[in-house]
This record gives sequence, structure tokens and C-alpha cells, in this order.
Amino acid sequence: MPKTRAGAATKSSRGPAARAIRIEVPGGGTVSGLLQLPESARALFVFAHGAGAGMRHPFMGALADRLAARGIGTLRYQFPYTEAGSRRPDSQPILLATVRAAVEAARRAAPGLAALAGGKSMGGRMTTIAAAESPLDGVRGIVLVGFPLHGMGQPPNTARAEHLMRVTVPSLFLQGTRDTLADLDLMRGVCERLGPRATLHVVDGADHSFHLLKRSGRTDDDALDELADATSAWLDRL
Repeated sequence: MPKTRAGAATKSSRGPAARAIRIEVPGGGTVSGLLQLPESARALFVFAHGAGAGMRHPFMGALADRLAARGIGTLRYQFPYTEAGSRRPDSQPILLATVRAAVEAARRAAPGLAALAGGKSMGGRMTTIAAAESPLDGVRGIVLVGFPLHGMGQPPNTARAEHLMRVTVPSLFLQGTRDTLADLDLMRGVCERLGPRATLHVVDGADHSFHLLKRSGRTDDDALDELADATSAWLDRL
């Protein structure tokens, strides 16, 4: 079973301090995590990073702060390749083992608290693949922050979504209208096939990184607030 060791806290400009922990991944060594748990938390989101950036990316921290303000704690964590300073993702079995280890670490850190899992782009996709193989212990729902439906420069298709039919818990898809990794019409079709288990929230004008153009009249902070509000409202309905 994966083990967790506590570490020092790191300050956040907007939310409660994030406490450093260590997570043992079977077959993958030990990785870092950041546990940010607000007072009177109503859920803990096990929040995986995307392929190109680790858990300390400003987007990850900013969204974690906003979720904390809405009573949702987060456990951000590294995959072994980012822990080692590499830019090449681990093999899928190691990625999936890391997802499961992080979910177990969250359960140990906050027993009895409702658990969500998911993440940004690749991290969210790996979470759904893990959940499709076998349910994630204690996880009530999955939050996907920019699901990468197809690869960069590839013809839009839904091959990466086939496993979602085997995910048994509700899923929230947070997608931007300018996301080049997820054709929105195809994404809507995927969610329709998933039926009531899927909720799609579209951020108008956002790209895959949830960046908004200046001419939109809104800022990236507005997009982050919208993501946090949508997640909180979805959690209320679970």
C-alpha cells in the first residue's frame, strides 16, 4: 500500500497553506505532493498535472486556491517523470499506479471526506483510464480540466474517449471553446453518449490552458473563477 509522509507547509497567496507530503508509488519510487485542505472542507480533489508541467505550475496553484475558497481541498502530486526532472512521460502502467497511489494518500490524509479525482489534460485522462480499469477507492466523481480528446495537429476523433463508457462515477468536463485538443462538437457528442454521468461546462473563449484573449473583455483570472464555480456547483449536485 502507498504510504504518505508529512512535510513542511508552503504559503499560498490566496488560499490556506499547502502541506508537502511524500507518496510512495508501487514500481515508481516516491513522489511529492501538496495537500491544501481548508477549514470545514467538504471534499478533497486529487488533482493530477498535465504532460508538460508539474504540480507547482501557476495554473495548478491558482485553481487549488480558488477551490479552497469554495470548501474543496486539493492534493496535487507529481508523476515520477516530473519528480525526476524529465519531460518524457512515464509508461502508462506507472502513470496509472501513481493515480491510484495519490487517491490512497488522499484517503489516508482526510479519512471520511468526500473524494474527487482527475486533473489537467493528461492527468485527467490517466485518472479516467485508471477508473475505467477498476473503480478508484472512495472517489465519488471525476473532474477533467481540459480533457485531451485528440492529439495536437491530429484529425479530430474520439478514440481517446472510448474508455469513458466504463467509468462508473459522474464526470465533470471543463472545456474551452478554443481548445485545439478537443473539438467541442465531438466533446458534446461524447458527453451525450455518457448520459447523466457526464456534465460538460464550456468556458467561452478559453484555449487548452484556459487562457482568454484580451479582446474577450475577460481575464485568465475570470476563467479560473469560472472553473472553480462550475466545480463547486457540480459537487453540490452530486
